[in-house]
Order: sequence, then C-alpha cells, then structure tokens
Amino acid sequence: MAKLVHLSEVEHDPDTVLTVGTFDGVHVGHRRIMRRVLEKAENRQHRSVIVTFDPHPRNIINPGSEGIRLLTTLEERCQLLEEIGIHEMVVIPFDRDFSLKSSKEFVEEILFSKVGISEFVIGYDHHFGKDREGTIDTVKRLGNKLGFNTEVVSRKDVNEKPVSSTAIRELLMEKGDIKQANKFLGRCYRLTGTVVHGQKRGEELGFPTANIKPDHEQKAVPRNGVYAVRGYVNNEEYAGMMNIGTRPTFGSDEEPVLEVHFLEFNADLYGKTLQVEFLERIRNEQKFDSKEELINQLKKDKKIAENANKSYLR
Repeated sequence: MAKLVHLSEVEHDPDTVLTVGTFDGVHVGHRRIMRRVLEKAENRQHRSVIVTFDPHPRNIINPGSEGIRLLTTLEERCQLLEEIGIHEMVVIPFDRDFSLKSSKEFVEEILFSKVGISEFVIGYDHHFGKDREGTIDTVKRLGNKLGFNTEVVSRKDVNEKPVSSTAIRELLMEKGDIKQANKFLGRCYRLTGTVVHGQKRGEELGFPTANIKPDHEQKAVPRNGVYAVRGYVNNEEYAGMMNIGTRPTFGSDEEPVLEVHFLEFNADLYGKTLQVEFLERIRNEQKFDSKEELINQLKKDKKIAENANKSYLR
C-alpha cells in the first residue's frame, strides 16, 4: 500500500511532485492527473505525493446535509494509489478552521513549508482554498514566487467525456448501473466490510450467505438489487453474487441487508474482513410468492454470476 501519512507526521522534502484533491473514487480522470504526477516524479527522481482530505470537505462545508457517500475510504484510496505507483498519500484533517484558509495560505504554509514542492500538477478546472478562490493562475503565481514549477493537465488529457465522482455516485446509488460506473472508475467498484451474523435464511434455501457490515458508515452502497460480484477473503479470490435490500419475500427488513453468496466456497467467515468488487447488476430485488420460486430464481442468478465472473477474468 502507498504510504499513508497524516499532515502532522509528513517529512518535508523539496524534491516532491504533488497534486491536491479529494479524489473520491480515484476515477479515470483522477488517474490521468496522478499518472502525470508519477511521470514527472520518475523523470526527476523525486517523491510522488497525492495530498487529500479527511473527512470529505463537503461534509464540513455543508454540515446540515445528510453527508456525502464515499466511493473510497482512505484505506481504499491508498490501496488504489499503490496500484498506480504513487509513493505517499498525505492526509490533511479537514475542519471548519482549515476551510477558512485562503489558497495562498494553503500553498505557502502547508504544501510548500510542510510537504515540499518541486512541481505542482493541477487539473484544468481545479479550484481550492476558502470559497474556492484559488485557481491555476494562483498556483503559477506562487510557483514563480517560491520556486516550483506548475504543470496544467488539460481537459482533453484528463478526460474527453465528463466524468465526476458525483456522476458515479448517481450511477451506483440511484440507478444501480454498475457497468457504466465501473467504466467511469476504470475498475470494478469496491466495498470492504466485516462479516456479521445474519438470520441464516440463505442456508435454508441452499444458498448460504455472508452478511457484510461496511467498514465506513458513509460508504456508498449500490441501489437495492442482485449483483454479480467477486469477493476477496484472506487474499483469496472467489466468484459470487450479492443481494442488497430488505428481503421482501421474508417480510422485509427495516434497513437494507448486504449479503454475498460465494458460488464454490462455503466457510464460516464471521468476523473476517471481506472485500467485494461489483461486476454487473443482475436484477431488481423482488418479492416471491414461495420459497420454491425464490430458489428457482437464485439458480438463474447464479448462472448469470458465473458467466459474469468468467468474462471478468484477469
């Protein structure tokens, strides 16, 4: 995993190529900016750093809202940065006081003085600082003053089609459109959680399931329905299918339940950490008139999940 460093512990190094942003989801647009950071750092033999924030800034700036749902937790973001090859992810605690810092204060006091900068890579539409008043021109002006370079990643280089974390959340949570969300992410959407005790209804049907409690309460959960998934337990990979919903055939739960059935694996996973990747949506959740009807449908779902996993072989 890329090294996760909190701002209070960061080691100042002027030989650092960095970029700044929330980067929730680490989608295809984010990745193009990050790869440019990596290319610049490798050419200079400098440190590559992504500076990000926790909690999500919108949860602090708009405290009256329900809170934004996260596409990636800090740990998931760090894992994705490791896959890209980034050296460090520096996490800034985002609070009301920090939100009042001007862009000039942010660059001078934090990025330049605490982290260190040789080159600042910035997206064509990036704004930062109090009231988002900081722009590309702000970075260039401060770079000339402090002695670091500025690299602007153009709209075409970032993404020819509009991709945003907000659009991906809508695809996942409102539409359940996993295929399009995955296309925007450039990978399969991931959810990590702990296996908890359930009501063992799956065992009664011949489809034992592991009930999952997401590790982060604000993690974005796809729309209710049945999905083809791939699960990871103790670094082992297993094909599966997942139901998200209130299980209406059994009278409906008050809160959606996340339960995964592995196609060729059955073991006691209680208390273990389970990571799930969503491959495609199979169908909506529905109420069946009998257990037999439900079992017949689950057999059809299983076949679709098997085929989906085969088509997603790495």
